[in-house]
Amino acid sequence: MIKQQLGIAVVGSGRIGTLRARFAAEHPAVNFLAVSDLDEGNASKLAKQVGAQFFSAHNREIIARPEVNAVIVSTSEGEHLEPVLQAIELGKPVLVEKPIGLNVADADCIIAAASKAGVEVRVGYSRRYYHRYLLAKEQVVQGRIGKIVGAAARVYNSRSQALGQLSRNPGATPIVDSLTYYVDLMNWMLEGTAPVDVFACGQKGVLKAAGYDVDDVNWAILTYADGTVVNLGVSYALPAKYPALGHSARFELLGTEGVIILDDDHTDQLMYSEKGVPHVYLPNHNVNMVFLGSGAPGDWALGDLWGPTACETRAWLDHLSTGKRCVIATPKEARITLETTLAIALSTNSGKRVKLPLSE
Repeated sequence: MIKQQLGIAVVGSGRIGTLRARFAAEHPAVNFLAVSDLDEGNASKLAKQVGAQFFSAHNREIIARPEVNAVIVSTSEGEHLEPVLQAIELGKPVLVEKPIGLNVADADCIIAAASKAGVEVRVGYSRRYYHRYLLAKEQVVQGRIGKIVGAAARVYNSRSQALGQLSRNPGATPIVDSLTYYVDLMNWMLEGTAPVDVFACGQKGVLKAAGYDVDDVNWAILTYADGTVVNLGVSYALPAKYPALGHSARFELLGTEGVIILDDDHTDQLMYSEKGVPHVYLPNHNVNMVFLGSGAPGDWALGDLWGPTACETRAWLDHLSTGKRCVIATPKEARITLETTLAIALSTNSGKRVKLPLSE
């Protein structure tokens, strides 16, 4: 079924870049792989690990390789723009990690460049490829719950992970970096309409005491253009050893002819180990009690990572090599999600309702 062989450049050799590179190396359509990182040692290490044919400390050097015809950008949240634009300039499709950027200007720049060049860009909101959310989307598409009139989602995690995110990038707050997944899921489930009004509030404490002017908890009410009302919440300030390894969530859709309730807390997959379990994201951070299956990118089992990041990466590679449809977010969808998370933060800080789209 392979119609096109792929040469993949993976920009960023950190945690997610390493996973993406591994999945690319294993894909039957990929016959060339290059990796980069600002720390050349990280790039060299990853290249050896996945059998990449080339590595560099310079992103453009791998993007411009003649063997490369598609690019994965797995840099930190605030560093997406430059490598994405370089790939677009060279006419190479891009998969970039969420969020598309940390401000609307970057998102608009990417959208304009991709449109002008006719280059396909996708944004990796990998929760779309988590089995339960794919099943929920299927029921919505089939019309089995009627018109969605209300929805709710909330996600919990430990302060350990929040502090890890913030130390890497202070702009990667729990709203912009984590609640964003559930904003995207809601926008995807409610495809055809978009948020027009946001009211949110929050409470500071633990994270501010640690040196970051960031809320411990946020709750938001979103009103969509068709009248649908959505409640979203996030707290990444639970105790350091809270059992979640990435996401502990709940998701609900209320329709005129049915309801979908997804328990994504993983409290039905509980393990306690005296030896401890390594955290998915945080090196040298072990927990004794863990919700198995709560790792956001997926979970390691018998030498392989199983879950949404693997499925999403393979879906994108299948899409490029065979033309098979994929449901990875488009830049325009990602922009709406980014703008919504920024509006939640604005409303929290001002105590006022925020209208969308945001004014200049």
